Amino acid sequence: MSIASAALAPREVLLVLDHVTKRFGATLALSDVSLTVHRGGVHALLGENGAGKTTLMRIAFGLIAADHGSIRAGAASRSAWTTAEAIRSGIGMVHQHFTNVPAMTVGENVALGGKGRYRSRAVARRIEEIGERTGLRLDPYAIAGELPVAAQQRLEIVKALAHGARLLILDEPTAVLAPEEIDELLQWLRRFADRGNAVVLITHKLREAMSIADDITVLRHGTVVLRATPDSITESALAVALIGEELGEDAPRTVAHPRGAAVASASALGLDDVRGAPAIRDAHFDVRRGDVVGVAAVEGAGQHELLRALAGRLAPVHGTLELPRTIGFIPEDRHRDAMVVDFTLAENVAIRGAHSRRGVMSWSAIRRRTNRLVDAFDVRGGTAERPARSLSGGNQQKLILARELDGAPELVVAENPTRGLDIRATRAVHARLRAAATSESAVVIHSSDLDEVLSLATRVLVVHAGTVRECPIDRDTVGRAMLGIT
Repeated sequence: MSIASAALAPREVLLVLDHVTKRFGATLALSDVSLTVHRGGVHALLGENGAGKTTLMRIAFGLIAADHGSIRAGAASRSAWTTAEAIRSGIGMVHQHFTNVPAMTVGENVALGGKGRYRSRAVARRIEEIGERTGLRLDPYAIAGELPVAAQQRLEIVKALAHGARLLILDEPTAVLAPEEIDELLQWLRRFADRGNAVVLITHKLREAMSIADDITVLRHGTVVLRATPDSITESALAVALIGEELGEDAPRTVAHPRGAAVASASALGLDDVRGAPAIRDAHFDVRRGDVVGVAAVEGAGQHELLRALAGRLAPVHGTLELPRTIGFIPEDRHRDAMVVDFTLAENVAIRGAHSRRGVMSWSAIRRRTNRLVDAFDVRGGTAERPARSLSGGNQQKLILARELDGAPELVVAENPTRGLDIRATRAVHARLRAAATSESAVVIHSSDLDEVLSLATRVLVVHAGTVRECPIDRDTVGRAMLGIT
């Protein structure tokens, strides 16, 4: 059921991007793009990875300057402006990768960018007032890095609201949220817009756009290919506009290979979280060659610690965990755990296995390998010498997948591997993960999208309150187990 606004009255314009063009070297990121955002509306901005969505909104927020075109917010129209001017004009941006300082409190993060002396009580009252008004409640004295993912995103929104944002730009905000958290966020965004504000929602998820948006703009290769409203277009037609061709049927659910020898085994496994609190207790399971083991859990159940242990990144506090020699790890937060954005693509490819190499590195060989992976995984705009920062988030993710799947590791551990990927890239990743589970290898995957887990898995492990148990591949059974209902 659509939650889009039913208002039919003429709408006031809050932001206009007019004939915007932007180049990065030889790459044309945006070509003559125009977009209008109205008060009281949710504007969905869709496109494949590298289509220019984030670049356009970073221009709107003053983070980068357009080469041509103009921006109008309020009465003033100009060719370029700063982030400070955007904030003064009531624009706030929630980035795909959170900008919170993990070691600081919620209050300290909210106060960053302000003026004068920091007064913790005044900031705490401001956060509590925003929470009462919007429902986005946070403990102002909590450490930001210790918050669950959904609360960290809430903090990003509260930071923008604390600076007076009336137009919120959100870049792939549902990518790491559980289904119930996604529904809660979308409903809040609808209410925020209905109170006379506005939202620009950058998303790859067609159903989200169709359910919440008043206006839809689709970018492809840096140009606008569609402007529509949800009631004027079907989801399948929207998909065609997005990728430029008919969307074929997705592959069927993974068919189990004959199970071989165990590549990973846990016995009485116990793991602690970063604060030293128990995260996993007395877990017994194995992962065998040919398996695609789906890990299903609600946020904070212990799945992150389990995946990091399987990836060899977290040592048990008791029990045993036997792991293979070669492991590919695709973590949820690519900027924190998987890449250095100021390194070149070749340098990021070289990171894997760097701790075990000896002797002189052959950079020419690494560059050739990088370009081979770029071609094989369709990393758009990528070459060995380009900095990782120059790629879109989705193409950064494709590079990490290429690096970690290269060489057929015995175990692949993937946490939200399709985060930030468009439809075509998501299907390609699913195909590669299915292919990775062979007579010599196994895959363990967790996704905040339960349907993604169930579509890929040959077995499902449910993590609830630190316990791990195997469940049949049935959505209702798994969903109840995730909530602790037997």
